[in-house]
Amino acid sequence: MPFALTGIISGATVFGASQYFTSENNGEDFSYFTKTSKNSAFVGMGSAVGDDFVKASKTTVPAVVTIKNYQDRSSQRMPENDMFDFFFGNPFGGNQQRQQQQPPKNMPSGLGSGVIISPDGYIISNNHVVAGANKLEVVLSNKKSYIATLVGTDPNTDISLLKIEEKGLPYLNFANSDMVEVGQWVLAVGNPLGLNSTVTAGIVSAKGRSIDILSQQSRTPIESFIQTDAAINPGNSGGALVNVNGDLIGINTAIQSKTGYYEGYGFAVPSNLARKIVEDIKKFGLVQRGFLGVGSLDLSNEMQVAAYNQREKKNLKAGDGIYVTEITKKSGAEDAGIQVGDIITKIDNTDITGFSDLSLAIGSRRPGDKVNVTYTRNGKVNNVNVTLKDQKGGTSSRSKDDLTVTEKIGSEFEPLSERVKTDYGLESGVIAKNVIEGSEMDKIGVVDNYIVMEINGKPVNSQKDVEKILNNYKGNVQVKYVDSYGRITTRGFKLQ
Repeated sequence: MPFALTGIISGATVFGASQYFTSENNGEDFSYFTKTSKNSAFVGMGSAVGDDFVKASKTTVPAVVTIKNYQDRSSQRMPENDMFDFFFGNPFGGNQQRQQQQPPKNMPSGLGSGVIISPDGYIISNNHVVAGANKLEVVLSNKKSYIATLVGTDPNTDISLLKIEEKGLPYLNFANSDMVEVGQWVLAVGNPLGLNSTVTAGIVSAKGRSIDILSQQSRTPIESFIQTDAAINPGNSGGALVNVNGDLIGINTAIQSKTGYYEGYGFAVPSNLARKIVEDIKKFGLVQRGFLGVGSLDLSNEMQVAAYNQREKKNLKAGDGIYVTEITKKSGAEDAGIQVGDIITKIDNTDITGFSDLSLAIGSRRPGDKVNVTYTRNGKVNNVNVTLKDQKGGTSSRSKDDLTVTEKIGSEFEPLSERVKTDYGLESGVIAKNVIEGSEMDKIGVVDNYIVMEINGKPVNSQKDVEKILNNYKGNVQVKYVDSYGRITTRGFKLQ
């Protein structure tokens, strides 16, 4: 990822809060989302295992499910270089074959995994496992099948939350992923290559790993993966990474491979971050994102530092920490007096050696949370408390009802120039910008730079026109747009 994207206002600074909901919060029961086993505080603190993983396997396998993603074949987009394609199982062979052959009717477009996290049917998986689906089928390890409701998704962390209507289901406890240590034994459980309930073993080979895979589906990704050498393959996406007690320490998300199949390393979203995301989705309907409000340069990345020095005529040295390149107006960082040129070295008690550390430290918090930031300025160490804010400068939690129209539909819009109107023979239209992966606009086939001509039969010439038509609107939305080839398409979605 280019350094300019690593923290601009936010990439380093999304998400929120360190406290987790319990059954005492507002009278709501979140106990299944916060429960950890009595041994979870000691995850990674030694081992009483040897080579026997039978207990962990018996605990985990019943709680890991297969997720079948069914899509509208006529609207399905098949990118030629989809980094997730190799990990989200394709039942019709490799990517090239998938380009040439549409799935038969009533057959899934892809197969992934998920983890039951409460006895009443909540299931955590990856965003890319459920993306684009018009139907999601969940199959338990005992072959019982359900149609799932998609509760919510978060492209920034590649986490999704589903729900099936059942009670008394087996489920996994969240472990404290902060206690995971490099070298400890782990199991990966999922459904790779169509092989249900597969268990593989390995060790944690690294923590805080960033591989720049989420930037294709999010402008503000959080990547601080647990790296493991437990064998995982296409279809493992969304499955469980557990410790030797069978407690959930991560959600398997990606592999690094030249072939698209297992060659050595897999990457999992840490359970603490995954748990925070699903708690937000369950309580608020969307993820609460806290922003520090800085643009950043990862000093641990020598190539980024060299490029920055060349462009800015600087002489920065590579090392640990985050160099502040920009301060967002009216942000928590500005309020606290952080300046361009400061080097952030710690958030609360967490050492910040690179961007992945910063993204996770801020990513586990919400707007309104306070963090203690340690930074150096002119060789002097300073400490300051910073109140995190959302992208609009607020410090309060938001629900779906609080979202703007563009946030609800997942796209911003710019006016058309007169030249473009002339070239396309149009009387009206706006250009779609910053279309969010998995959003309503994305689902109907709109991508950046497509031209939206009409919404609900009314011509639009500005973002204000779009907002006026859809503000407080509920029901079916009709969008008429022009693609890059000049083809006019009308598609729709429903706003709740």
